[in-house]
Amino acid sequence: MINTFVATAGAVLSWCAVEALTRGKASALGAASGMVAGLVAITPACGTSGPVGSIVLGLVVSPVCYFFVTTVKAKFKYDDSLDVFGVHGIGGILGAIGTGILCAPSLGGTGFLVEAGTMGAQVATQIKAVLVTLVWSGLGSLILLYIVKAITGLRVSTDDERQGLDLTAHGESAYHS
Repeated sequence: MINTFVATAGAVLSWCAVEALTRGKASALGAASGMVAGLVAITPACGTSGPVGSIVLGLVVSPVCYFFVTTVKAKFKYDDSLDVFGVHGIGGILGAIGTGILCAPSLGGTGFLVEAGTMGAQVATQIKAVLVTLVWSGLGSLILLYIVKAITGLRVSTDDERQGLDLTAHGESAYHS
């Protein structure tokens, strides 16, 4: 429980600090994004790391996620309105790889889980696991995308989009005047 709490606290603080440095002030949305980044990052490492390592992970994850949300997304112009990839994807990748570092007994962790018993071997194992997960979920998503496209299509009509999906798809108005 303490690992979840302190990683999240560290992530909120570092997101707010980066946002204050880059934009002049921190925002509530930024604090919430940092909170989610911290929670996502500590999830794979929670049971094998100590509190100090968890704080460090929280402090490290938010600036990296902030960079992806503000810079990488703008550069590559991908559609991620809720910053799912920038916060959840990148935060999860950092947390999974960071597990290999934070489980070191010298950092308060429980010890290495791979046969070689070194930090390098554990980090290599974590990176392999991340790559397998990315390929597996990417291929699965691609297959499901084609199935959905064949059954229902991926976009609504231009008229439905102009009129608003709240009315055309849900039969109610999202905004009342």
